[in-house]
Amino acid sequence: MKSPQELAEAVVQKMYDNDPFSKWLGIQVSDVEPHRAVCSMTVREEMLNGFGVTHGGVAYSLADSAFAFASNTVGVVSVSIDNSISYPAPVRAGDELKATAELRTSANRIATYDVNVVNQEDSVVALFRGTVYRTKKEHFPDNN
Repeated sequence: MKSPQELAEAVVQKMYDNDPFSKWLGIQVSDVEPHRAVCSMTVREEMLNGFGVTHGGVAYSLADSAFAFASNTVGVVSVSIDNSISYPAPVRAGDELKATAELRTSANRIATYDVNVVNQEDSVVALFRGTVYRTKKEHFPDNN
């Protein structure tokens, strides 16, 4: 039987191995614990919009990946049912972004996670909140 930490790491590795979009963005998972994940990426030139700043979908995608990994660390397939994001500061090509997703509330089959995205200067560039529905399906049904 896996410990909670081993289960969290195994789930995230399984998810990442099957996540071509996160890989394409260059997202790396640097830290995983039950109910928590930290992901990072470097913003590339082709991620800029017509204003010369990073398209909002880039920070959103990084936050969403961290949210997905964190919310599934307990071993139960958890799917997003609602989320929102705000962008308090611009992101530019070459910026190193880090998203930290952590559990805020959990009741029955619903859980809410907050994700803070910061740049290399530790300035907050995006604030994301997501809600998941925890299904009855386990990532590793034979973990008992």
